[in-house]
Amino acid sequence: MDVSCIFFPGTVFDAPLLAPLALLLDLLLGDPPLPWPHPVVFQGRFLGFVEKPCQRLLAVFPCPHVLGRLLGAVVLLGLVALTSAVLFVLLCLPVIHFVLALYFAWAGLAMGSLLSAGKGVAQSIRREPMRKARRHLSFLVSRDTRFMDRPLMRKTLADTLSENFTDALTAPFFWLLLTGPLGLWIYKAVSTGDSMWGYMTPRFRFLGCAFARMDDCLAFIPARLSIVAVSVSDIFLRTFCPDKRGYSGRLPSFNALHREALGMPSPNSGCSMAVFAWLLSARMAGPSVYFGEYVPKPWLGPPKEKAFPWDDARLSALLSAMRFSAFFGMTLLWLFCVTLTVLF
Repeated sequence: MDVSCIFFPGTVFDAPLLAPLALLLDLLLGDPPLPWPHPVVFQGRFLGFVEKPCQRLLAVFPCPHVLGRLLGAVVLLGLVALTSAVLFVLLCLPVIHFVLALYFAWAGLAMGSLLSAGKGVAQSIRREPMRKARRHLSFLVSRDTRFMDRPLMRKTLADTLSENFTDALTAPFFWLLLTGPLGLWIYKAVSTGDSMWGYMTPRFRFLGCAFARMDDCLAFIPARLSIVAVSVSDIFLRTFCPDKRGYSGRLPSFNALHREALGMPSPNSGCSMAVFAWLLSARMAGPSVYFGEYVPKPWLGPPKEKAFPWDDARLSALLSAMRFSAFFGMTLLWLFCVTLTVLF
């Protein structure tokens, strides 16, 4: 056995069937329907517990920009260390270690839940009164939804779904393949911290810096793999099942998509957004309001005169494209890793 498998059990090198099983369970069932809280809840509770003492220290310290970054880094290391210790002990238990590995691998993927939540919000936008639809959308996005009309709500939902393709699937699946459930949940610890603290607001401007930068690093390769996964999936559909494709867009080259994505404030979020924007022939991103602040962002996708509006049919096509790209693209990534394992 490779030494890396001792410290990171459950990788594609020593448990090749773990990742595809977790992928199927996630896409078919969503989050594990079990009576105890999801593991990410415990990470969130840890961050909620330590935030108050951190904020109290920042309130009295003369250089909050220095102390805030330092405290954020300490909390990051503490959360990663605690997650690693708990997972390592559980994954080394005799007899039930594979069951636990499968559970944590399944729980670490979130594409099934993302698609289910997106479908529910899309139905709410289509059927519910404006106030109720805005409220449902606000549970899924961090933008100000109070004054959105239905077309903007659909576009905002499309932005959020496509942006989270990397965070919900490609990045955790990538780290699951290479480092097993332990490495996956180290990534989830960083991602959870980034989703809770990684905002450029007075409350988290300095405290969430370490989580935001580390999340950028860990998701850098997976974000580019998202472009590849969606592009290859589309080539397969266009070649063998053109009647099931459900959308008319044609993708530019990888380099063109990557250059367009780099215009976004985050180094990674634009990758999956750009590829789905071109695939659905509808624009994404653009100027937005977050927590009451105007944030200028570039438009992603085809030019305005060639783009279609985000209607119900296009949202449904986006959900279908994401589901197929998740299954086909991640399966190819798994097969690629298995092939390398056999050859080398």
